[in-house]
Amino acid sequence: MANDFFQGYKGRSLETLKKYNVRVWGQAEIVTTRGTFEGTVLPRSENDDDLHIVIKISTGYNVGIDIRTVKTMKETGYKKANYKIPEKEFPFTAGQPDVKLLGTGGTIASRLDYRTGAVIPAFSPGELYGAVPELADICNLTTEKVFAVFSENMGPNQYKQLAISIGKEINNGIDGIVIGHGTDTLHHTAAALSFMIQDSPVPIVLVGSQRSSDRPSSDAALNLIHAVYTAGHADLGEVVVCMFGPTSDEYGFLHRGTRVRKMHSSYRSTFRTIGDTPLATVTRNGITMIKKNFNHRRKDKKVKVQAYFKEKVAMVYYYPHMKPDIFDSLIDKGYEGIIIVGTGLGHVNKEVYPALDRAKENGIHVYMTLQTIWGYVHMFVYDTGRDMMAKGVVPGGNMLPEVAFIKLGWSLGMLENEEKKTGKTYTKQERFDYVKNLMLTSINDEITEREPYNGYLVYQGGVPEVEEFIKKFRK
Repeated sequence: MANDFFQGYKGRSLETLKKYNVRVWGQAEIVTTRGTFEGTVLPRSENDDDLHIVIKISTGYNVGIDIRTVKTMKETGYKKANYKIPEKEFPFTAGQPDVKLLGTGGTIASRLDYRTGAVIPAFSPGELYGAVPELADICNLTTEKVFAVFSENMGPNQYKQLAISIGKEINNGIDGIVIGHGTDTLHHTAAALSFMIQDSPVPIVLVGSQRSSDRPSSDAALNLIHAVYTAGHADLGEVVVCMFGPTSDEYGFLHRGTRVRKMHSSYRSTFRTIGDTPLATVTRNGITMIKKNFNHRRKDKKVKVQAYFKEKVAMVYYYPHMKPDIFDSLIDKGYEGIIIVGTGLGHVNKEVYPALDRAKENGIHVYMTLQTIWGYVHMFVYDTGRDMMAKGVVPGGNMLPEVAFIKLGWSLGMLENEEKKTGKTYTKQERFDYVKNLMLTSINDEITEREPYNGYLVYQGGVPEVEEFIKKFRK
């Protein structure tokens, strides 16, 4: 058989396919020592090993079969598949809101390139319309790829570029913004945009997917529908994250950009509002507000863009018996800000005290947050906290560690811009006071006056009353 029938297969796996006259895209019955499998033989990535044959079974999932377990194979049919997302012209409908989708590299809609094994994003309006035709009933959609990076490679340069792009779109009259983003650091970007873009007259919605759209359990299409509906129709003027709510596909959540966190590596419902309730729920047909206080959509197109960030900021997760050299190295490397993720109410061991003294002497801005995630820093309760405050460590309220990290970088960027604008060089105390005022002034609920009674819910499985409650939702 021609090599076209064995895309990506090599060595022992190629020999196995040839032995039984089974082709790529052939429907095959494979009998192994672990049972019988039926499905379509898929191409392999050129970089994969030569020990496995991959088939797509009837459920839509892919299964890798070790050739060393194969007893016999038989091709029962053949039909070459086309996995390219069809592209259709996105229709324009008069009277519908205009929404702009800015791409950063996340694969909110995608197809699988079986040659490399990579997920290729669908991004143009035509591709998105072909993948998710429901979008045309919601808005008039245009797209722009601002950059293409994995979310772990997002950083200050991307935050600033994205904020500037959003500001231009708002000034040009757009009705809403959607940002396609990888989920790993989506909440960091949401926090950065919450500080860099203030008083927005339209929704700015970050969205991603935990499972790419070639998978049967993908959340990509529904998340995108919810995000686009929010951007086009919600009475909001805030930066929000739109992701899966429950696992039953019923609705999505809108989370404030400063109170949201990714809480599970693979669950579709991974994003949770911490220390508060979500802002709203969203379906294909409407939005139900949960919180009463929020910024409403406005008709004007005025927005405040403050795209500043200083990169020399670090986040240090405290652990028992930590040595001061970790802090010393940051001081010696010229870092200007440190976020400590401390234990309990905000504590570290006394061994690092000399380094904290050095940080204060060098004018480094040090703030305390918590490993507990929920709750407030309280450094007045024990001597440890009082000692650290005397060494210049500032309690960060109930800011999430990642949010405090982003806000400190932004605050230092604002300080640098202020000095340039005024031509004044601030004293060490003036710099400290300027940054502290920004850090402890809540801009969009990154620090709240109190946590509501239902802002801390962590269910423990196995307990009878909890199991009874879960049965209502998990059938």
